[in-house]
Formats: sequence, structure tokens, C-alpha cells
Amino acid sequence: MGKRVNRVQFHLDTGSVKQLSAEEIATILRAADELIDSGGRTMLVKILKGSRDKKLLELGLDQCPAYGFYNEMTMTEIGFRVDWMIKNEYLKIEYNYRLPVLVFSKTGWEIEKRTYAQELYDQLCKAAGDNDEQFIVKLKEHTNRQVIWIILDLIKENGTPDMVPFIQKWKEVEVRKIREGIDKSIQSIWERS
Repeated sequence: MGKRVNRVQFHLDTGSVKQLSAEEIATILRAADELIDSGGRTMLVKILKGSRDKKLLELGLDQCPAYGFYNEMTMTEIGFRVDWMIKNEYLKIEYNYRLPVLVFSKTGWEIEKRTYAQELYDQLCKAAGDNDEQFIVKLKEHTNRQVIWIILDLIKENGTPDMVPFIQKWKEVEVRKIREGIDKSIQSIWERS
């Protein structure tokens, strides 16, 4: 007979929070992205607060773009917002052995992948200007493919001819399907120019 696992219990409390703005929802999801499948509500609250917690700093979570978004609020007030996100099915809680960890709901992931893709597109524009080829490694090795396709759509819509040499360097290291997508994005740039 297996050993019984005593899961850490949690209770959701939204306080007086009845609604969050689209910006708040996107920002909380962006902060949660750093913790998916590995961290929980408390660490998410600390990121949003801008905490100087030792573990948070060791993990580099202070580099998250959403770090300190709610720095004027108390941890309790931020916790109400995080719990609202869970109750309204933007985030879910699953157990990793005995600990509750955050995961995206389908709705939450749809919002986050677009937010993150825009962030990466902006970084791509800067990397192209700086010829920072390390950014290509980030795209190739550390970026979800669904996010990559959105970035390629953003390039089609907003890319400029001066980005093309850098994008072609990216193409050299990618898999066939992504290379084809990059070609279509480059073609769109030339058609719009």
C-alpha cells in the first residue's frame, strides 16, 4: 500500500475585488508565466509586489516585466487579485506532488501567449538593431512554438526592411516549418515596402 500524500491546502479569497482591468489580467498572467508548474500564489504575489525576498531574487524573478506592478498595494490586496484570477479561470492550481502550483487555464494561456509574443517582438526589433545574435538562441531554444507563430505574424504586420538580415540569421538555425514561416514574414515585409 502506498504512502498517503498530505497535500498543502489552500483557500481562495477575493476580498472585495469584483473585476480586474484587461491590463491587470495580462500583467498578472505575465508574472505567473515565470512560475508555471513550479511556483504558487505566494511567490506570484511577491513578484507583483516587487518583494526583495531572497528566494525570489535568487531565481531572478525580479527581472520579470511585471515585477513590482502592484508595489503600492499590500500583499493581502494583491492576493485578492491573484485569487480572483483563479476563481475566474485565468489561472488554475494543480498539485506537484503535495504542493499547489499555478498553471494557465486555456483562456489565460491565450492572453499570455499574445502578451509574451509582443514582448519578444519588441525585443527582436531591438536585437535586430543591435545585431544581438544571442537573442536568436532565446527564440530557438527557449520560446514556445505557439508564441513563435504570433511573433511571425507581428513581423508580417509590422516588420521593416532593416530587420530582414537579422531575421534571415534566425532562419538559418530554425526547423523547416519555422523557416517557411520566416520566409512568408520576410515576403510580407517586402510587399508592404
